[in-house]
Amino acid sequence: MHASSRQDESDLRADLDAIIEQDAQAMKRFYLALAPSTFQFAMRRLSDPVQAEEVVVETMYEVWCHASRYAGQSTIRTWVLGIARHKLLDKLRDRYRHQHESLDDEAEGGNDAESEAPEGFERVARREHHDMIVHCAGKLPEDQREALHLALYEDLPLADIALVQACPENTVKTRLFHARRKMKECLQRLFKDVNGPFAGAGHG
Repeated sequence: MHASSRQDESDLRADLDAIIEQDAQAMKRFYLALAPSTFQFAMRRLSDPVQAEEVVVETMYEVWCHASRYAGQSTIRTWVLGIARHKLLDKLRDRYRHQHESLDDEAEGGNDAESEAPEGFERVARREHHDMIVHCAGKLPEDQREALHLALYEDLPLADIALVQACPENTVKTRLFHARRKMKECLQRLFKDVNGPFAGAGHG
């Protein structure tokens, strides 16, 4: 762990200790430090900024109410992402349940329900100019995409990813291996195929 990371963790731990005593200013600092990465983590699974923000609020509320539950088995950031993962999975289950219940009403709409999440994911990605990466990442199974996000964007070690995903480290290794291989193959195809899915994008 780099010196700056150790300092960040030390600051977070000090704030968390203060949050246990219901220190509102410490909670504000904690929120400002971790809300952005928590939002991005939720956004990549939910593809819905409103729901992603709800995950952030619900996660931070749980920290406020149950800060004493942090046991020190991982970094505080990993612990918070683990809470966020449970919250976003609840929302995904609710979303799929709602889609299933309304399937008959939407039968004439084709694959609208199925395409909602990918379209949202791509819309965010266009703003960040990462169309190709998002296209390929969208083809990954959810667990592989999540593991890749935690490794590349959150820079978490295998042990912490395993804690967030509630699985053995070897499973994380396997997910990352397959995710990277699939991403490489997909990107190579896109770069080689001038008539691929991005040819003529934005022209109707």
